[in-house]
Amino acid sequence: MALPQSRLTLAEYLAWEATEPERHEFYRGEAFAMVGARRVHGVVALNIATSLKRQLHGSPCQAFIESLKIQVNEDTIFYPDVFVTCDAADLQTEYIFRAPTVVVEVLSESTQAFDRGLKFAMYRQLASLKEYLLVDPDNRMVELYRRGADGLFTLHDYTGVARFPVASINCELVTDEVFEAL
Repeated sequence: MALPQSRLTLAEYLAWEATEPERHEFYRGEAFAMVGARRVHGVVALNIATSLKRQLHGSPCQAFIESLKIQVNEDTIFYPDVFVTCDAADLQTEYIFRAPTVVVEVLSESTQAFDRGLKFAMYRQLASLKEYLLVDPDNRMVELYRRGADGLFTLHDYTGVARFPVASINCELVTDEVFEAL
């Protein structure tokens, strides 16, 4: 089905996208096609999701990977590379999650400005979000933004360290495992 030319409501976007073979993010009434990911992108996202899934076993939280939607507000839906939610309602939904605790974006040359800028600004609107992790596989950079008691996010640069905490969910990622098989 072709993309409608006028601005979409959330309901119209959801109905339209359900018929599409590709994923589309939704922002201010417009749908944006998701670009196909490179192998390194998929490897890093899977490595992170696998580690978090293993560590979260038996906890009230669950890790998800890239093909599921997070609704930020009435006109914004994103597909993060990896996210963790501990929200009871999220853990019952099939399609749209609304209360992630951790969001992970694996950066690429074409997406990093958006992931660092507008996307992060939108995610910060979610009261549930405690940590936003940006991973650059090309430069092996790891930057984690953590929300403090004052509600502000502080950068923790974990580039070059052996392991780093994802404190809000009581997990730890091993850098060599994050970049394994690259």
